[in-house]
Amino acid sequence: MNSALFSSKNDDWSTPQEFFDILNEEFLFTLDACALSENAKCKLFFTPADDGLVQDWSGHTVFVNPPYGRKIAEWVKKCYYESCKENTKVVMLIPARTDTVYFHKYIYGKAEIRFIKGRLKFGNALHGAPFPSMIVVY
Repeated sequence: MNSALFSSKNDDWSTPQEFFDILNEEFLFTLDACALSENAKCKLFFTPADDGLVQDWSGHTVFVNPPYGRKIAEWVKKCYYESCKENTKVVMLIPARTDTVYFHKYIYGKAEIRFIKGRLKFGNALHGAPFPSMIVVY
């Protein structure tokens, strides 16, 4: 099994393309707010150098698969507040951590939550992630 999945050395989890394609059919994303140049899912995207946390997402249908490390709460908060802007829809792929403060403050009761059956295989992993995932739709 990919040991990086169990470590905090890497918090960038590349979205499986087939999984993204299904979401994109439904939402027609215009912006990937948290990408690397080599794995961006939309023509318009923000890299770590652009810092999607400080960018304006207004008027876009945004896909967000944030780093799963210590800054995930900041990303969840950003997604919530950006979704409150006119003509802005945000769809986020994150670990299903329903015990966190950010879940209760910015997701539960404020967004549609879709729990994913099974474990996603991120990037080039041969095995599923060691955590369940969810889609949050604002």
